[in-house]
Amino acid sequence: MKREYDIAVIGGGPAGLAAAEAAYKAGVKDILILERDFRLGGILNQCIHNGFGLHTFREELTGPEYACRYIDRIVETGIDYALNTMVTDLKKNPDGSKEITAMNREDGIVKIRAGAVVLAMGCRERARGSMNTPGYRGAGIYSAGTAQLYVNIHGQMPGRKVVIVGSGDIGLIMARRMTLEGAEVKMVVEIMGHSGGLKRNIVQCLRDYDIPLKLSHTVTDIRGKERVEAVVVSRVDENLKPLKGTEELVECDTVLYSVGLIPENELTLKMGADLDERTNAPKVDPFLQIEGTGVFACGNVLHVHDIVDHVTEEAVNAGNNAAEFVLKGFVSKTAGGVVESADKNVYIPGVDEDKMTCTRCPNGCMLSVSRDEKTGEIRVSGNLCPRGDAYAVQEYTAPKRTLTTTVRIKGGRCRALPVKTSSDIPRERIRDCIAALKAVEVEAPKQVGDVIVKDIAGTGVDVIATGRA
Repeated sequence: MKREYDIAVIGGGPAGLAAAEAAYKAGVKDILILERDFRLGGILNQCIHNGFGLHTFREELTGPEYACRYIDRIVETGIDYALNTMVTDLKKNPDGSKEITAMNREDGIVKIRAGAVVLAMGCRERARGSMNTPGYRGAGIYSAGTAQLYVNIHGQMPGRKVVIVGSGDIGLIMARRMTLEGAEVKMVVEIMGHSGGLKRNIVQCLRDYDIPLKLSHTVTDIRGKERVEAVVVSRVDENLKPLKGTEELVECDTVLYSVGLIPENELTLKMGADLDERTNAPKVDPFLQIEGTGVFACGNVLHVHDIVDHVTEEAVNAGNNAAEFVLKGFVSKTAGGVVESADKNVYIPGVDEDKMTCTRCPNGCMLSVSRDEKTGEIRVSGNLCPRGDAYAVQEYTAPKRTLTTTVRIKGGRCRALPVKTSSDIPRERIRDCIAALKAVEVEAPKQVGDVIVKDIAGTGVDVIATGRA
């Protein structure tokens, strides 16, 4: 690792990788990516579910697959990256250069100068403490992302009887994941009158597994001193205040909190930047620059995005702008800025129950489906191509799913290897496939696309690796 670069990118997740590649393509070759984990890819490495890449790659990928696409590009360009490296400080020098303080085991504490910096540190989860939930602090209380890390990376189950607080997408996805791993998810509790997650996830993560969603409810007490033993769930009024007399005791040993994300901006504060009080993110100009500094921000460190494809698009803008700043000393008015996430297709009970979002292409058509009571004919509207019609009919009559899970692996840095079925399987066969995969253990190394199991559970579909080990 050198001590001076044209551009330094802080964070090696989806935003950092896309920004670095964009800057390289824009003509700046002297780039460094600083990543605190032992590998590039960021949070995508533990997001083993599918649903990524429809806009960027025009196909549906899992998180590790999406990350590997960009990691391969970074390796091909020869862009420098430092792993297991923690950035502790960032400041602007009088000569206009930026100085980064970082540390790792090999180099100790180092000072790195850069002509421009891209902030791509991502975000962190809100913890139980921010919710002011009464009760003891016994074992068994996790954020949903921490539980995801344990299950999908370390191959360890945090508990067996689970209540999930918050119905955002990560909470819904972990409800399904914990169920597939053998836990009993008692319910998902949401304080609002509607879920903040995608309707698709309501269907595929809750309804597929008969997991109750209790809207307008919250956890008002956690019982158990050494380990969680139960929670008290109460209905809330229109002011989100618990209603007396509605308390329900739910036995469980684990509580997962999925109650929002906060941009990771301690470094931004250290360099003296102003934060937007509404988002806890830096104030930037239309070019994603903390005005006049040569420091650019993108991805979830700027605002929390619904999908990673929008993170990538915004990061490409930031990388292009940082390159122009280095090459010209300014950013032109044609540069791209913030990418706003589209409105999500959220689940609202009792509204548009016959509607679904097609996932067969990036259009994401909202489909209306009905069956003629006399003829039995299924009618579909809203689709822009024949694939939407076929998708709706299949979902209405004989749903199929891509199974994403993990298998045990020996000889790698992680204990779990992410895998998926190479194509959709009947929904009713998912548990058969999970049971068959419980007995599977593979040896490292493994590459994306390697066949792990042929013809899983007699479905005629193979199971392939979606990550590397």
